[in-house]
Amino acid sequence: MAAIKPITTYKGKIVPLFNDNIDTDQIIPKVHLKRISKSGFGPFAFDEWRYLPDGSDNPDFNPNKPQYKGASILITGDNFGCGSSREHAAWALKDYGFHIIIAGSFSDIFYMNCTKNAMLPIVLEKSAREHLAQYEEIEIDLPNQTVSSPDKRFHFEIDETWKNKLVNGLDDIAITLQYESLIEKY
Repeated sequence: MAAIKPITTYKGKIVPLFNDNIDTDQIIPKVHLKRISKSGFGPFAFDEWRYLPDGSDNPDFNPNKPQYKGASILITGDNFGCGSSREHAAWALKDYGFHIIIAGSFSDIFYMNCTKNAMLPIVLEKSAREHLAQYEEIEIDLPNQTVSSPDKRFHFEIDETWKNKLVNGLDDIAITLQYESLIEKY
């Protein structure tokens, strides 16, 4: 009964973006929120940092650098996703191609929006993030709650509810349907 793609283990290319306090307006500027679907936001993710005034790619923005093209794991600073509660920020990052976001901390609402959109938010200390950022690819094992580089493994915490949801590919509707017989009895 999976409604979203389950996450158990994941190996992917990383891109570091070590800014702290990246808010939802920086992730997806409000000028791009005039859509009614969840898709199509990827080209606008980090719009003000990603592009130069003439619309060309900003060569100094890490995700635009050739060595980071195709990255699906974002390693970032503290307080990621702060600001407004807009789910569009999670949609933009997912549509951009990110599946995992590793930060020092997250806004609570943004963290929840990630899990609702089949993205795994992971909290790790700065030293762990700096270590992982040295590698082109890293591996995540959600059931065992580890992030691994070729030479080191880091443990992360995640609430069992969110973990179950992501490992089993359950969205809110699928979770509700697990209780369908009880709801019908009521």
